[in-house]
Amino acid sequence: MLAFAFRRLLSAIPTLLILIALAFALIRLAPGGPFDTERQLPPEIEANLKAAYHLDDPVIQQFGYYMLNILSGDFGPSFQYRDYTVTELIAAGFPVSLRLGLAAILIAFVAGVILGTLAAIRQNTLTDTTVMAAAMTGISIPTFVTAPLLVLVFAVWLRWLPAGGLGAGGWRNLLLPVIALSLPQIAYIARLTRASMIDVLRSDFVRTARAQGLPMFTVLYFHALKPALVPVVSYLGPATAGIITGSVVIEQIFGIPGLGRFFVQGALNRDYTLVMGVVIFYGVLIIVFNLLVDLAYAWLDPRVKYS
Repeated sequence: MLAFAFRRLLSAIPTLLILIALAFALIRLAPGGPFDTERQLPPEIEANLKAAYHLDDPVIQQFGYYMLNILSGDFGPSFQYRDYTVTELIAAGFPVSLRLGLAAILIAFVAGVILGTLAAIRQNTLTDTTVMAAAMTGISIPTFVTAPLLVLVFAVWLRWLPAGGLGAGGWRNLLLPVIALSLPQIAYIARLTRASMIDVLRSDFVRTARAQGLPMFTVLYFHALKPALVPVVSYLGPATAGIITGSVVIEQIFGIPGLGRFFVQGALNRDYTLVMGVVIFYGVLIIVFNLLVDLAYAWLDPRVKYS
């Protein structure tokens, strides 16, 4: 198992290098620059700034400087957030996004698996139709619609919860953004669970367990659940990384200072180092979560062996 994990991490290095090279090229192909502000800088000051950050060097040389800094663990200074390095900004925003994203994906996993399993065992009934209709609605309606509606109902009309901000970081401040973030994921996981569970319930080993007179709960929990979760776990890897770093809409609506806001502001301001740092961090997260997913296969499916 450890040898497999080590090989996967080594094989991910070329992928990460390609990601860095593409992101480095694309951010510089975008029009504008980090010092193109509404107030025009004097030419000599702008030239000094570009020289200080090696922006006046050829692109290949800039990439070489950047890779040397990355290998030494330095993402560089932010061009727009004064007196802050990219590492400091990621360290400030990531814990907030991590807390928000993990809570949302946990709720989505539990609720999605329960709803999908319920729809599978009641296939082609009113329960199945209702769950799938709700799932399609959750997939179709974007979060920038559901989030303001949740604020309108629970914060403005009912006044049960705060409309935004972190406050002291209590659960009341996080409840609405977590729910808004988890709703689409509940819909996806419910559909995946239903399709997989229906296929597993038709398997020979499940039929044998039911023929032995075992209760339906026992059959589901001890025999059908693990193999049915394999496609769900495959989805959870990139979904967890995406929900942690890509919750920018939710963070903007609820005024939460997470990692997604830094990424969007960095892209708008052409903050090259900040955008690159978040992209690399996001790529590493996807690699790590996909590795965890592959390792979970061996626990969910005994036929999977890593040698």
